[in-house]
Amino acid sequence: MSRRIGVYGGSFNPIHNGHIHILRQFIAQLGLDQVLVIPDRTPPHKPAPDLAPGEDRFHMCRLATADIPGVMVSDMELNRTGKSYTADTLLELKKQYPADRLILLMGEDMFCTVDHWYHPEVLFSCAALAAAPREESMSEEIQNQLYSLQQRGVESYICPIPFLPVSSTQIRDLCREGADISGLVPPAVEAYMREKHLYGL
Repeated sequence: MSRRIGVYGGSFNPIHNGHIHILRQFIAQLGLDQVLVIPDRTPPHKPAPDLAPGEDRFHMCRLATADIPGVMVSDMELNRTGKSYTADTLLELKKQYPADRLILLMGEDMFCTVDHWYHPEVLFSCAALAAAPREESMSEEIQNQLYSLQQRGVESYICPIPFLPVSSTQIRDLCREGADISGLVPPAVEAYMREKHLYGL
């Protein structure tokens, strides 16, 4: 029987409560049987001057998702050399899960620029796309992108997930300032960050 498998990639530098909130909502709204959380080695879309080691980001993802049924953290991109292209990851996953339906999970910014990614046609042939909008009243941009993708036969969804204003950049800045980050990351992740002295802690 075919399963619905979410693919949730990112730098997770560090993973935070916003990521976990979105992840839980995607699982519930899309009826996902499993989710693969995939920290990337080198993000292709943005500079990452203060990127924590891949091993640490991998462990923080495992700590953050330990109590969410069906979530597995994969090190497949961390074990690959060079930039982490989603197209390569999906081709690999398609071989691993040939009978299952892959759904690529992302935020609004990524959804609206997916046409400019590395080999977007590979993405569209391997997986459906699901996006979490930034605002409750969806922007014209994301609605137009949904219409455009669906017109081209790309299976796409917008999930009405309430936006939590938390970012990894904000957390790294707070760490450097010695400010309180409790409530922004899961307690186990904060403990790990302090143990490993990540982001200036």
